[in-house]
Amino acid sequence: MFKLEPRAQTSMVLAVAAPLLALAITVLIGVVLFTALGKDPVQALRLFFVEPLKNGRALSELSVKAVPLALIALGLAVCFRANIWNIGAEGQFVLGALGAGWVAMQAGPDTSSWFVVLVLLGGVAGGMLWAGGVALLRDRFNTSEILVSLMLVYVATLLLNYLVYGPWKDPDGYNFPQSVLFAAATKLPRLVTGLRMNIGVVIALLAVVAFAVFQFRTYRGFALTVGGLAPAAARYAGFSSRSALWTALLLSGGMAGLAGALEVAGPLGQLTPYVPVGYGFAAIIVAFVGRLHPVGVVFSAILMSMFYIGGELAQSRLGLPKSITGVFQGLLLFSLLACDTLIAYRLKLAKPITLPVATPPSTDLVKGAS
Repeated sequence: MFKLEPRAQTSMVLAVAAPLLALAITVLIGVVLFTALGKDPVQALRLFFVEPLKNGRALSELSVKAVPLALIALGLAVCFRANIWNIGAEGQFVLGALGAGWVAMQAGPDTSSWFVVLVLLGGVAGGMLWAGGVALLRDRFNTSEILVSLMLVYVATLLLNYLVYGPWKDPDGYNFPQSVLFAAATKLPRLVTGLRMNIGVVIALLAVVAFAVFQFRTYRGFALTVGGLAPAAARYAGFSSRSALWTALLLSGGMAGLAGALEVAGPLGQLTPYVPVGYGFAAIIVAFVGRLHPVGVVFSAILMSMFYIGGELAQSRLGLPKSITGVFQGLLLFSLLACDTLIAYRLKLAKPITLPVATPPSTDLVKGAS
């Protein structure tokens, strides 16, 4: 009945406002969902949008979740702008945690506090190593980076489980699958005494500035953007697609690895099977809601963190299932995709297809044949 027809000109105002419109649609659907589940929608929405911001402790917990989301999304935004689809940031996050964890376990009681820098670099190296495998297979064998990066997530998770259940298991941990607690020198300095907000917030803000400069003020960032928007024009200008592939994936993997390092050197303080919490997949939504722009990523990461905290509160206070967080994340993504589609296309009533009507044979011909 309907078909999509490209618009002659898209509205820039609507394109910028699309994430806000998508959020409004998500909230409206959430109201219907909470009502259908027999819960007070006002109280439920308050848990998602007010409680995570109500005081300093809530903001501290919000930052703990927003920092890894923002860092991973920054790297993914570079990949997606270059038309390189890294879907396996979760695996690179886990390898970053493993790399940082291995470095942290080398520290002792007398280790300098500057050792935490090596811990973070170990996480960056782990993430780049995992993303480098994706780049190598795509470069040498033209494999799909979507499938390879996604499948490597499960390999990374299995490797983490092997290590914490086996060689890296704490011998004094009462048989729990976890590594030893990291030394104090490997833990991130906290910004406020008594709260979990740490120096990762400063690192994330510096990364936002660095990526904004890289994307919009450097030759390499310009080459990546052109390669994603117009591959033919990029080839004509002499931009190397191979260089773009390696640059985008290594940057993305390094940022995911840094997020993993901040996670184990910050809130966790050790390696456990529960390191992968879905940040790598949620960061895909963060990148697109942020319009693949470093500044937009900051606000979308905060919003996604509110969904995480609100989901936990709704689970404990309203008895809602844990999956409510994923439901809100999925609603936000699909609402944004729908808004983007209707901004670029218009719905038009399709003309009905008239099929030719078969003419019955003449009576005289039938008699003659008989």
